[in-house]
Amino acid sequence: MILTDPDEKPSILVVEDDEQLQTALSHTLGGHGYAVAVVSDGYEGMDWLEHHGACLVLADINLPGKSGLDMLRDIRLAGNQVPVVVMSAYASVESAVQALKLGASEFLEKPFPAEKLEEVIARIKGGEPVLKPNCSTKIDDESEFVGFITRNERVQQTLKTLETVAVSQATILIQGESGTGKEVLARFVHRHSPRVNQPFVAVNCAALPEGLLESELFGYEKGAFTGALARRCGKFELAHQGTLLLDEIGEMTLALQAKLLRVLQEREVDRLGSRTPVKVDVRVIATTNRNLIQEVQAGRFREDVYYRLSVMPVTIPPLRERPEDIEVLVEHFAHQSFQRNCRVSAGITAEAMSYLKTRRWRGNVRELENVIERAVLLSGTGSLHMEHFAVEEPVMTSPTPSLQPTGSIWEMERDLIFRVLDQHGGNRTHAARTLGISIRTLRNKLREYRQLNGGVSLDV
Repeated sequence: MILTDPDEKPSILVVEDDEQLQTALSHTLGGHGYAVAVVSDGYEGMDWLEHHGACLVLADINLPGKSGLDMLRDIRLAGNQVPVVVMSAYASVESAVQALKLGASEFLEKPFPAEKLEEVIARIKGGEPVLKPNCSTKIDDESEFVGFITRNERVQQTLKTLETVAVSQATILIQGESGTGKEVLARFVHRHSPRVNQPFVAVNCAALPEGLLESELFGYEKGAFTGALARRCGKFELAHQGTLLLDEIGEMTLALQAKLLRVLQEREVDRLGSRTPVKVDVRVIATTNRNLIQEVQAGRFREDVYYRLSVMPVTIPPLRERPEDIEVLVEHFAHQSFQRNCRVSAGITAEAMSYLKTRRWRGNVRELENVIERAVLLSGTGSLHMEHFAVEEPVMTSPTPSLQPTGSIWEMERDLIFRVLDQHGGNRTHAARTLGISIRTLRNKLREYRQLNGGVSLDV
């Protein structure tokens, strides 16, 4: 470990295993007046953050032990909103998109000049030329990260029910639209359970193809397939005595659902290539943005798996059905964003708040959070005004008469998907690769658009 000043709490944590780059980054940042700590892998990085904190993290993707992306995921799961800049000498669209989806602030392709690094740091910190060593990325009230912020009576009743159920071993199924806070609710259950000091492991079932998802869940033995150079424990084993979140369980194939059913029934997993099952003690929480009963009726989801998962089913209403939550969420996200960007919170005008309360929020809480983050970045050092919430309409690069540009993030996402499909002549595989999503996710998006269009073909 390298420290530019061992007596001073560092502002920047560098997670890099290349010794030459360690030294170069340490000298460069130190020469610009930043205090720096340098560690060699993600485990050391997480340990440093836990005990010392940092105002910024620079992490390589390819690290021994815990990778930079795994570290980024763990940082966010721990409720730490420290800005993270991800670096890689083997940059790709897919890795960049994955890093940004996990909450990275920037993606830097190696090698990069010192000026580029300084530019990125200044941009993250709102243009300030020097980071302040005492800048904190922790929210004062840590409970805000682990609770579920709401004034809605229906949601509050759900929280009370889950607080009671959390002490049991019951499997929980959380249903709700994308962006409503299903994962936050899952962490709420974990924090109120006897497993609170054990691992919380999340798996996005929509982000991985079937073969990779199976090895991620159940693990594999050395030599189980080409490229399996060593034994790897799956997510069920990593979550032993803790909680496993199966995010978007409705995307799981029927074949994999059958294997999941055995784990839920027998409480043991079979690693790929192994003849000996491994016992696991895991509390399973599943989330979905689909109506699983309808999926069962359509033959796309196993009925026996549904009943195994829905011992305690709950549904989070969309944000448009709980408008009383908008004000408190705006204040919460604004406070987080101002503090994350090392600025004094200057509040929001009454006019801007009234405007936010009138929006439909098809992307729900996630869309609201992104809008507030953008407004804070645009506001400089002042309060949030109406002009900070203006959204530029995207320019259509190809004619798509039925799709009009709007200010909704959901509609902007839809328009982007159709534009990319058009650019690739309707080839879904190439379009999915460009978008940085799986072909299964793309198919699901297109099916969603057809359903909202009244079942009318959209020529895709």
